[in-house]
Amino acid sequence: MIAWMQWTLPTAIFFATIAAILLVMTVFEVAKPCAERKGFLPIATTRGDRLFIGLLSSAYIHLLFLGLTEASLWIALAISVVWLGVLLRWG
Repeated sequence: MIAWMQWTLPTAIFFATIAAILLVMTVFEVAKPCAERKGFLPIATTRGDRLFIGLLSSAYIHLLFLGLTEASLWIALAISVVWLGVLLRWG
C-alpha cells in the first residue's frame, strides 16, 4: 500500500515527529482548552492555528534555502525551530 514511498530513517523520523507533535497538541488541547488570542499576527489564532502556520512557514523556509542558497539545511532547521518557538509563544 505504501511501497511507492522510500522509507529511509530520516523520512520515518520526520513523519514520526509530526505525528508526535500533533498527538501532544491534541492531548494538551483536551486537557487545557485555549481561547483565541491575538499576538503579533494580524489575526486571532488558537494554539493549533499557530502550529499549522509555523509548520507551513517552516516548509517555505526550507524550500527557500534549497532554492536560493548552497547553505546547509541545518541552518534552515535552526531558523525554523526559532521561528516556531516565537510563533507559538508570542504569535
